[in-house]
Amino acid sequence: MGQLEEMQVFVRVVEAGSISRAAEQLGVAKSVVSRRLSALEQRLGGSLMQRTTRRLSLSETGQQFYQRSLGILAEVEQLNQDAHNQKQTLSGSLHIAVPLSFGLSHLNSAFDAFMRLHPELKLKISLSDSQHNLVAEGIDIALRIAELKDSSLRAKKITPINFVLVAAPNYLAKHGEPKHPQDLKQHQILHYSLSPPHWQLTGPDKQIHQLHYQAHVSANNGDLLRDLAIAGHGIAYAPTFIAWRAITTGELSVVLADYQLSPLHAWAVYPNTRYLPQRSRVMIDFLAQRFGLNPYWDQALSRYLQR
Repeated sequence: MGQLEEMQVFVRVVEAGSISRAAEQLGVAKSVVSRRLSALEQRLGGSLMQRTTRRLSLSETGQQFYQRSLGILAEVEQLNQDAHNQKQTLSGSLHIAVPLSFGLSHLNSAFDAFMRLHPELKLKISLSDSQHNLVAEGIDIALRIAELKDSSLRAKKITPINFVLVAAPNYLAKHGEPKHPQDLKQHQILHYSLSPPHWQLTGPDKQIHQLHYQAHVSANNGDLLRDLAIAGHGIAYAPTFIAWRAITTGELSVVLADYQLSPLHAWAVYPNTRYLPQRSRVMIDFLAQRFGLNPYWDQALSRYLQR
């Protein structure tokens, strides 16, 4: 084991926060990680971190060595990328975390196409709407649909995420179709529980309307809320990437189509403290190019939205 590999292990332990978690991320035994750390410290002639049963803490020397190691590993990665620039074959492993509904609806075919382009690359895919600690969990890239606030991460826009209000035609026939945002107060609202209980709509005259409501049904999954809307249980605030098929088939109707809802973006985020490997960069560029500024689900809805 050379010093470069020992440095990589050391950086992973620091970022994971424990030897056992780093071993899990690296796919090796905990004893292997401990031996490599000890070998590195013996090589350097000093202690890099204090180990207790509960936590690790860097010594002053360890903190300096960690920062310098990041730069060295980044340089080595760049050298490797430059040397292999003529061929686009990727190898190694890539851990990517994606939102549940977006992943199941739109990333199956994307990952299939990506793996066919890069058959030597191993993918680990985590589907969840929870926000991950990328560094601690050893995640290379996470897709997030949000207004980003975490300044410790770097990010690139993948595609816009637009929203619509939708309800089943039989629900609207029974309860009446809203003509104004205030009319929504008389309706059953299907609420996505990971967002606040209010909506902001911008009218054709650019006037902004804020609507606070009590939810008829609250759930933490957009597919479930879409299906409840199709079944006639109320009006849902849905991302177009979830609702588009049901709208085009007539199972759902767009409510207040001439009002706009605040859009978000899907972002690819990655740790600011770690060099970006070529496999991560190629994946991010692939997804951004695949979905683009006008994703296929929004193209399919253009005639249903009066904007």
